[in-house]
Amino acid sequence: MTQIVVPVRYPLSEHSRATLAEAIEIAQQEEGSLTVLHINLYQNGTRASRSELKRAVESEFGHLPDTRYSVRSGLLVEETILDEIASEETDIVVIGKKQAGRWRKMIQRITDDPDVETYLRQRVNCEIVTVSPDL
Repeated sequence: MTQIVVPVRYPLSEHSRATLAEAIEIAQQEEGSLTVLHINLYQNGTRASRSELKRAVESEFGHLPDTRYSVRSGLLVEETILDEIASEETDIVVIGKKQAGRWRKMIQRITDDPDVETYLRQRVNCEIVTVSPDL
């Protein structure tokens, strides 16, 4: 079964809703399972729970079969997402364009190559789908 991971903000932003809608469509097309991921940043002090995330997503999109909700804590969103991707043996990651930009900045700090897809492909073996919020 195809494993899809979609990182989102909580509460759901317009960008997160667009990214999540695309991930849901991909999961249905691929007959895959979906992991909806939120990162509680240590430095922000606010914490979302799995049940809060699930309620927010289901109130927006209804019940989603074969969907897992994951809330992780981390210092850097990008590294925490990479951890989730690796632990879930992810086939497809669906990220918003804003997230891709943040990853690009992080990658520029640690490498000379700002290509997010290349960076991720070197670290995880999965397809990357970038979603523009104006879908």
